[in-house]
Amino acid sequence: MKSSRAPFVAGLVFLSLACAASPPTRGAAQPSVQAAQPGGPPRLIVLITVDQMRADYLDKWAGQFTGGLARLTKNGAVFTNAFQDHANTETAPGHSTLLSGREPYRTGIVFNAEGVPDPGSPVIGGGGPGASPFRFKGSTLFDWLKYRDSHSRALSVSRKDRGAILPVGHAREAVFWYQSDGRFSTSSYYGDELPHWVHAFNERRIPQSYAGKAWTPLLQVAAYPEPDTVLFEDGGREPAFPHVVPSDSAAAAASLLAFPFLDDVTVQFALDGVNAMKLGAGRSTDLLAVSLSSTDAVGHRFGMSSRELHDQILRVDRAIGVLIDSLYKLRDSSTIVFALTADHGVTQMPELAEQNGDSPPPIRVDLSSVAADFQATLAKRMNTDSAIGYSDAMLMLNRSRLNRSHINADSLARAFADAAKHQPGVMRADLFKDLLTADTVKDVIARRWRHAIPPDWPVAVVVTLNHGSVWGTTPGVHGSPWDDDCHVPIVFYGPWIRPGRYAELARTVDIAPTFAQIAGVKPSEEIDGHALTSALLKN
Repeated sequence: MKSSRAPFVAGLVFLSLACAASPPTRGAAQPSVQAAQPGGPPRLIVLITVDQMRADYLDKWAGQFTGGLARLTKNGAVFTNAFQDHANTETAPGHSTLLSGREPYRTGIVFNAEGVPDPGSPVIGGGGPGASPFRFKGSTLFDWLKYRDSHSRALSVSRKDRGAILPVGHAREAVFWYQSDGRFSTSSYYGDELPHWVHAFNERRIPQSYAGKAWTPLLQVAAYPEPDTVLFEDGGREPAFPHVVPSDSAAAAASLLAFPFLDDVTVQFALDGVNAMKLGAGRSTDLLAVSLSSTDAVGHRFGMSSRELHDQILRVDRAIGVLIDSLYKLRDSSTIVFALTADHGVTQMPELAEQNGDSPPPIRVDLSSVAADFQATLAKRMNTDSAIGYSDAMLMLNRSRLNRSHINADSLARAFADAAKHQPGVMRADLFKDLLTADTVKDVIARRWRHAIPPDWPVAVVVTLNHGSVWGTTPGVHGSPWDDDCHVPIVFYGPWIRPGRYAELARTVDIAPTFAQIAGVKPSEEIDGHALTSALLKN
């Protein structure tokens, strides 16, 4: 779910991140079926992405985990200093980094609106807008696997089109996402018709079966320290449990996007696909990517400090537990390797943020009026406002049109940056060209903006808010270059992995090269990430 703020975007990458790697601190790993030494490359690589999951959720509610999150964090390699290292922390750019090993400035996926929408690739059977990876640039882990072994296959599933498409890039594999009419489908980019197993799953009408079901807390009320009624949650409409799915079956299927239950449906669909496609059953290395999106929906609706979000993470724990346990029943556990991560985090809503006397209090910010003033002024001089555009915290300029009207683009950019800096809640407004020479080791904000914007984008100014301030009005907002939105989980688990907690810097672009080293393949192009070898057992 895209937040209703003006999202953040843009950036260009800088590969050398000077950060000393600290040795891992080992905890006592619990006995696990994954203790056996690996014998060759994995038969199945599994990427689990939880949309809008902050890294601190793993520790915050660890004592209540009984399923997949418990298994992964107790027996896996947990990187505690892990990040989406780019400014535009949204679903599309975040997913584009996970199995490409490259930041958005290389993948070309800068923000949701310019991610996968493609009217030329309609959804088979309708139910949602067309989508494809035509804007995505470069290769992914699956391409590297396929280059070595043409028999490798991939299945990628999500509630969201971008969550399903971007982890496998341009590969025309089994890529499916949820439609508003309750079906999983794909677009014409991937084929002309759905496989029989997808038809069979859809005919079961599982989403419609949730009609009238109430979402109530999994645990006793005493297990949730959060108040159940907070005025700012859900826009004041329905801030307290229970939350009930509409009783009409069609409405239930459409509304399920806002409920935790869709994660369970997504896991069921993924498992049906693994079984039907026989993923991981052959001699090749196959890929399964599962993106669970309900945390994003719940987080946007109720915010990160709500009882609903707490309960949602407990449900994610159980859903991932079902996925792992079921895969182990279908396949030999010694042939599977997992990674858990997120596409972005989230920022506390300003209304509930703790006030810090040493810094400006967080507020909600809207610069649309500032941009409109500049556009109106230009329209009078040029008879058009198409030479300037502001969205996603970026000012973009059509320099050739400005030059034809004898308007200096650099002067215009500086004027806009100066106007933006004087708005409440704005910390800095940088000329993007100045960030190209910034110290990207000391200036994390500059680095993350550079990691976000492709060099051919006409970006002139990027705006960064004060820490804690947000764009838009929804309870849960993300998209900033601050750690609130960038700090995400990265956990590896399987026979190739050395369990423990690792304090070294890890980024989501490191996931693909780490999997590649485990699988014995190499990237086919220059990437930004590197293998996290400290967590790998030596074969």
